[in-house]
Amino acid sequence: MKIRGQQLRAQQWNVSIENAWETSGSLFASGLRGETPVVLKLCKQPGDEWNAGEVLRAFDGEGTVRVLESDAGAVLLERLDPGTQLVELVRRGDDAEATEILAQVMHQMAHHTPPPVCPTVMDWARGFDRYVDAGDTQVPLDLVTAAAESFRRLAATQQNTMLLHGDLQHYNVLFDSSRGWVAIDPKGVVGELEYEIGAILRNPVEPPDLFASTTVIDRRLHVLTEALNLNYRRALEWSFAQAVLSAIWEIEDGHAVGPNNPALRLAGQLKRSVKSA
Repeated sequence: MKIRGQQLRAQQWNVSIENAWETSGSLFASGLRGETPVVLKLCKQPGDEWNAGEVLRAFDGEGTVRVLESDAGAVLLERLDPGTQLVELVRRGDDAEATEILAQVMHQMAHHTPPPVCPTVMDWARGFDRYVDAGDTQVPLDLVTAAAESFRRLAATQQNTMLLHGDLQHYNVLFDSSRGWVAIDPKGVVGELEYEIGAILRNPVEPPDLFASTTVIDRRLHVLTEALNLNYRRALEWSFAQAVLSAIWEIEDGHAVGPNNPALRLAGQLKRSVKSA
């Protein structure tokens, strides 16, 4: 049934499928539309990327992959070639260069008007309440309380809100030989630009000793906030609160979260940095 839906959408959008694959949340196919290389993506069920087409249209290709067709849960995108993930730079020891690239992509994506379908960062704060109400104990309650307070205070005092990617990090930025580095898979959320830095600080998840290092945290924050003229303190606090919320989302997705969870390790370090800032 899923493959049939993919074939029907490809037929509707005049796509000749060459390859198809599947992830836990989506169906993908690459092929041609006429002579144009494209990627077809279908979400298996409503979720964070269900309205990705509307979000990408709002970015208008500035710092993001271009959308050719879209519908709820389905998008037809330009195919990026070779499509190398930015995380490869970090793996080879070029984290500083990767951070500068992320700053450039953030600059391109900044100051776009969000479509009506986008939630606000305050809407995302409900995750803290859901966690407390569920009675789970994997994330210490004092950490949840501190993060929720910071998150809501920051959300209530934003000055310049805009459309944000919502998950801008090293796995979601790809290289194209003609366009350079561009972002994919936006969730779409409304908030201030300082909020966008949080996902960058907690990635890549493979080397937690890297991103939990106070030296790396400080270097990344300085590069990003100075390049984009942002408030260092607010970016630091947002990153702390988001790290805790990220761990909560992992639990909601059915994953076990222990003391060595990367997001919680980062949250602990960021909490100490907030106190000393």
